[in-house]
This record gives sequence, structure tokens and C-alpha cells, in this order.
Amino acid sequence: MSPAQAGMALPILVLCLGHIFSNAVRTIPAVAADVLMRDLGLTAEALAQITGAFPLAFAAVMLPVGIALDRFGVQRVALGLLTVAGCGAVLGALATGPWSMLLAQVVLGAGCSGMLMCPITFAARGLSTARFAVWSGLIQAVGNTGMLLSASPLALLIEAVDWRAGFLACAGIAALALPLVALLVPRDRPAAQPPRSLGADLREVARMAAQPALRGVMVFVFASFAAVLGLRGLWGGPWLMEGKGLDRVAAGNVLLACTVALTIGPLLAGLVLRRVGHAPALLAGSHLLCAGFILLIVGGGPGGWLATLLGRPVLPVAWDAALLVAFGGIISFQVLAFSIVRAAVPPEQAGRALSAANLFFFSGAAFFQALSGVMAAWGGPAAALTTFAVGLVVCSLGFLALRPR
Repeated sequence: MSPAQAGMALPILVLCLGHIFSNAVRTIPAVAADVLMRDLGLTAEALAQITGAFPLAFAAVMLPVGIALDRFGVQRVALGLLTVAGCGAVLGALATGPWSMLLAQVVLGAGCSGMLMCPITFAARGLSTARFAVWSGLIQAVGNTGMLLSASPLALLIEAVDWRAGFLACAGIAALALPLVALLVPRDRPAAQPPRSLGADLREVARMAAQPALRGVMVFVFASFAAVLGLRGLWGGPWLMEGKGLDRVAAGNVLLACTVALTIGPLLAGLVLRRVGHAPALLAGSHLLCAGFILLIVGGGPGGWLATLLGRPVLPVAWDAALLVAFGGIISFQVLAFSIVRAAVPPEQAGRALSAANLFFFSGAAFFQALSGVMAAWGGPAAALTTFAVGLVVCSLGFLALRPR
């Protein structure tokens, strides 16, 4: 690594604090769903709809954030987003009913919209394509540690205090990140661009997403993060507590094991890509395999097809834990999508192109989370989880059909 590349490590890691915040705050419902429903007067379907506002607001703001990254630089965008996100966490802690929690989720979604794109764009502009593949995995791995905080630690915090303390803890992460970003992330000055309207910029991003080299990736990522947010962020906890009879802390421990795999997985994905190549095959194969893991989890539940086949009322929790760990490690190959996007555009367009991909990540999450709420009202957590398995299969096959030969 050159001295210039080595000097980028600390700013990238500091920018990852925003991604840690984002992952922590959006996965709070996984272990707090029951008390959130009780205190805010919500049904399971209503909670899914309200928390679905997070990825919807995230997706709505994603394109302007990508344009801002190219126009104004990473540092200034990161400082603005951290301020908005910190305010959203405080609003979450103060929520007293459905509408106030909905407002908090919208503000949080808008504030978190660039938390991954800030370190990713900073790295894309300063690193070679080969090194970017490794660093994009590292950025995802560091950011996913935020989900470690919302597993067992959050479960213990909820038992000791309440769910509001979880939002306040996330606000503390944002307050810590703000001065560090201001001091340690250089104020980058993107190359001067001719005056353009926001509409022209948005049309350019749309054209990028429709390029033959990128449109298959956009279809692929539509279900990719949705599955992570669905299992780890919302329905994993209710499935373990309702379907397997675990208490909150025990469910948090199982989700913690899944999160450790989600943290290690992106690092392995980058290394595997450098060694064996074939990113499209790795992407599609990993997500089809994860769809199978979800169906096996559902099949081992009460009255599930696999439990019935084996003559058991329900398969043990160890079955779910093993499959959730496997899911966390393999689904993390989604990070390779960023490498495909980065290689398809020049560095000065990296912010727009990567943000377009992230838009599809989160618009898909909003769509599938809303759909999972409807399915949960019909068939409980098992039906909600199956929604994500079907989405992974459809979008992976679409990716294979649309990718350039």
C-alpha cells in the first residue's frame, strides 16, 4: 500500500462510525418488537409498516445524497447526515405513539441514507479497483458491528432500562462521530463541474442504473439488503421468541451469532473475489443459497414442512442458530455488487453510481418489508420470512438474465 493509500485508512474508519450507527439503530426492532408494540399501541403489521418508513426515506434521499457527494465532497455530507441522524435517534427515544415513531423513522432513514456511501465513495476515489474490493468489504464489516450492539447488548439494556435507552445510545454514537469526522476526515474538493440542475443530475443517475453493465446489479440488490433487514432487523427476534419460545436475551444471543457472521462475511467476500474472481457467480450463488437457508429455518418451525417430515413438532434452536450464522456469512457476498458498480464507471462518477446501487438496496428493503408486514398479518413470522426467500430467488435469477455476456 502506498503512503497515500495508507493515509486514507483512518478517515475511512472514522466515516464508518456513521455506518455503525445506521446498522445499530435500524435493527433495534429485532429484539424490541414486543415492547415497541405494547408501548406504542401497535400490531405486528403496523410495526412493519412504520419501521418500513426507514428504508423508504433512505431510498428517497439516496440520489440527492449521491449527487451531493460528487458536488460537495464526503466530509461536509457526512457531517450533515450525522446531525440529522442523531436528531432522529432522539426523536425515537421520545416517541409516544405510532405517528411520533413514524416521524423518527423517516428522519433516521434520511439521516442514514449516506452512512455507507460516505466511506465507500471516499475509498472509491482514492484506491485502485483491486484495493477497493478489499476495502469495501472491510467497510461493510466494520459497519456491521453496529448490529452487534443491537443484539445481546441491546436485549440486556432493554431488560435493565427500556427500549428508549437503545435509541439514546445510538444518539451517543452520532455525537461521538461528529467531531471525529470534522477533525480527521479531510475536506475533499471534487473536480469543478459545469452548472447542472438537480433534475439533470437525477436523470444522469437513472441513466447509470439502466446501463447494460449495471441494470442486472440493480435488480440483484433489490432483494439483497431486504433479506438482511428482514431477518436480522425485524423478524428474527419475533421468530425466535414466538416460534421457538426464547426469552429476549436468549434471542439476542442467537442474533448476536448471526451478526458476528455478518461482520466477518464481507472481509471474506473481498478476499475470495481477489483469489477466485467470478463476481457474478459468487453473487447469484450466495443469494440462492441464502434463500434456501431461510426456507430451512421456516421448515423447522412449529408445524413446518421439515419438522413434519422428520416427525418432530419443532426443530431445536440450534438448527436456527446454525442456519442464521450461515446466512450471515454467505449473504455478506452482497458487498461484491459495489465492486462491479465501481469498475463500470470513472472515479468522478463513483458517488452517483454507488448511490444508485444503494438506492435499489434500500428501495427493495422498503418494498419487501412492507410486503412482509402484510404476509405476517396473514401467516405470522414464518410467512414474513418466506417473503424474503422468494425475493432473493427472483432477483438473483433476474440478475443472471440481465448481466452482460
